[in-house]
Amino acid sequence: MKWRKLAPSASDRRKFVKIVDVNVRVFSHTTRRHQDSAGHAHPGPPHKVNLALLTIIADDGTEGYCFAPPEVIRPHVIDKFVKKVLIGEDPFARERLWQDLAHWQRGSAMQLTDRALAIVDCALWDLAGRKLNMPVHKLIGSYREKIPAYGSIMCGDELENGLATPEDYGRFAEKLVARGYKGIKLHTWMPPVSWAPDVKMDIKACAAVREAVGPDIHLMIDAFHWYSRTEALELGKGLEKLGFDWIEEPMDEDSSASYAWLAENLDIPVLGPESAGGKHFSRAEWITSKACDILRTGVHDVGGISPAMKCMHLAESFGMNCEIHGNGAPNLIVAACTKNAKWYERGLLHPFLEYDDGFEYLNALVDPMDSDGFVHISDKPGLGEDINFDFINANLVG
Repeated sequence: MKWRKLAPSASDRRKFVKIVDVNVRVFSHTTRRHQDSAGHAHPGPPHKVNLALLTIIADDGTEGYCFAPPEVIRPHVIDKFVKKVLIGEDPFARERLWQDLAHWQRGSAMQLTDRALAIVDCALWDLAGRKLNMPVHKLIGSYREKIPAYGSIMCGDELENGLATPEDYGRFAEKLVARGYKGIKLHTWMPPVSWAPDVKMDIKACAAVREAVGPDIHLMIDAFHWYSRTEALELGKGLEKLGFDWIEEPMDEDSSASYAWLAENLDIPVLGPESAGGKHFSRAEWITSKACDILRTGVHDVGGISPAMKCMHLAESFGMNCEIHGNGAPNLIVAACTKNAKWYERGLLHPFLEYDDGFEYLNALVDPMDSDGFVHISDKPGLGEDINFDFINANLVG
């Protein structure tokens, strides 16, 4: 009996596409989002900011794209690491390419960050989808066509009629419910707000929102990330009385033992980790050490769509939900391809900004929401983004 040869012949291998170039375009666009000294977003006057578009090019002309902050994919990161791993390789070998890039992080993690890995991984997925004229969620294996969104509110501020008081949060929450949101997450006050942080003020804001929206709207909180154990416990006990769905990142996530202690002492679910490093490996440690009740992942937190999917299935194996950090096409794809994410995080939202106004570099929002609070998954090829290349090329920087 003859066995069929499984390995491709030399002639077959020549039919595969290969990566021939990787480049970055930096461009400027107008936004009303400003960052405070701690990196939190707040509304303000229109101003110009820079954004980058990573492009991976195959020898048949197919291209894959992913947006990124320019500092994440600086020229030396592209030349020293990304091109060295990708040029001449099959762009469909995503897992091997991701592993090869991740190995370069040993001794170079300050340059080649997990976020940089994520940008490359997403661009490879986008290239595959565009090559096959299919949306990435179909390539991975779709679970759903739509997902409920929660409105993720910006951090508190000191702007009159903005998010300066608990009453401000309550009024804005009413508007979000009228818009169609069935869930709302508060980011409360953090430095450099002059008097923050304050556990009792956080609880007052949460109580104002609960009173404004009633008992049937799902509520969550992402609080000050450096509360002590006793402060986090006080906050959690207050949220239990208000019927919140989860408490997220009230302490430094470098201490998973502190989260195990918190989860043991609260009835409200503890969600995490969000900002902790370690990709899917650290998420496994959080599960086995009982540091969380709901796992947390995000494409840009763990190094790409590929490891985010590993986190989702890791949580599923333990009978846990895994909620996805942040908005955007890559995170929406992960939500579309898994059963155990209950929500899509839409925002950040503020009374002085309109999220649905979109972005100059996209012809359309990737996550439009219907009146019932559902975001529908795009069926456009690749990541599903409708990129305005004319705008980008007309606003190049440098």
